[in-house]
Amino acid sequence: MNTRKEFFKYVLPSMLAFALSGIYSIADGFFVGNALGDHALAAINMAYPLTAFIQAAGTGIGMGGAVHYAICRGNDTPGHGRRYFGMTLILLVSFSALLTVLFLAGSPAILQLFGASGDIKALASEYMLCIACGAFFQIMGTGLVPLIRNMGGSVAAMAAMITGFITNIVLDYLFVWRLTWGMSGAAIATVIGQAMTFLACLVFLLIRHEKPELHFEGHCSMFIKNILKVGLSPFGLTFSPNITLILINKSAAMVGGAAAVTCYAPISYISSVILLLLQGVSDGSQPLLSLSYGEGNMEKTKAVRNLAYRFALFVSVLCMVVLYILRGQAAALFGASGEITQNVAGILPIFLSGYLFIAISRVTTAYFYATGTNLKAFILIYGEPLALLLLLLVLPHAIGLTGTWLCVPLSQITAALLSLLLTRNHPAPQIDR
Repeated sequence: MNTRKEFFKYVLPSMLAFALSGIYSIADGFFVGNALGDHALAAINMAYPLTAFIQAAGTGIGMGGAVHYAICRGNDTPGHGRRYFGMTLILLVSFSALLTVLFLAGSPAILQLFGASGDIKALASEYMLCIACGAFFQIMGTGLVPLIRNMGGSVAAMAAMITGFITNIVLDYLFVWRLTWGMSGAAIATVIGQAMTFLACLVFLLIRHEKPELHFEGHCSMFIKNILKVGLSPFGLTFSPNITLILINKSAAMVGGAAAVTCYAPISYISSVILLLLQGVSDGSQPLLSLSYGEGNMEKTKAVRNLAYRFALFVSVLCMVVLYILRGQAAALFGASGEITQNVAGILPIFLSGYLFIAISRVTTAYFYATGTNLKAFILIYGEPLALLLLLLVLPHAIGLTGTWLCVPLSQITAALLSLLLTRNHPAPQIDR
């Protein structure tokens, strides 16, 4: 199979899987916004970073194990790969328990820190109570998907995500609209949807007879360190849009009040899907990048990376054009009022301007962590929210709410320029065999 066919075999299912994971939040916003109004829409937006943190933890751990599993396949050490599989499962279960306790105890205080207050805080707290109780299924579902993708199950990973997505949509309709369970109904639908993704992944592992190795020959700490070291990059890549969400929500609340937060909600939902489509391109190319890197074939590794650049830019342009044409109807989908819908139509083009630059930085980051160049991946991932924070300290005070909105594409431009700088004259990483 040539490189282009291999690329699309992995990337297209990955794009669909990531897009569906983003539609989880949009589905909740759609059903809750139409059922309960603007405050509920803002509450989902405030609570979503906490949900996303749980899912990003699963993705980071799963991808950390999956990268090492693929590299071990490439350099012909499958026994070592099975040990990475086993340690990944242990870490997923451990973090599930930890985050359940932390969010049950601390989510109300965190929501207040994010800027939630009054009815918005009460609704968001109700949502998070159910989400925290279901953290196990969310972490296991998101954590197993990258593993089975790197085991050659890219279509199975996509099918698992589709199963969870369909379950979530059906149950949102039943729990929120028919049974009128409100915010709790939306959260329960999300948790059950992730549980179905988890079960679908288990079925794949059982059918394929993929067995983890749970004996680490005295090197337990090494496996943990290696998984978490790589996993910090995909964790950050998955969660960084939510750092943006937290910072922009806080700034919008301070500069423009509750109306500005509500206005940003549909924009953040739309942007999350585009970002996840682009992450689908970058993470979908990761198995090929890691496998060819493990084989020592740097020419193929770079060819896959360059193909990912071109396809990500194409996806970005297509999304920009479609969303610009539909900008006048974007917020109405979520039950927003006429005033909010009109305001969103006016400011959405500001956010669209950053999509091209996201395509560059996302692919570059995936290339770095897929080939073990973790420091450069960290710089890119965590440099973007740092740039956003610095911009938010200046622009909103200088030009008001428009300055808050402009900080997002400017931080994305900064990350893209940094990624090009780090890629220039980048030496081939050395393979640990």
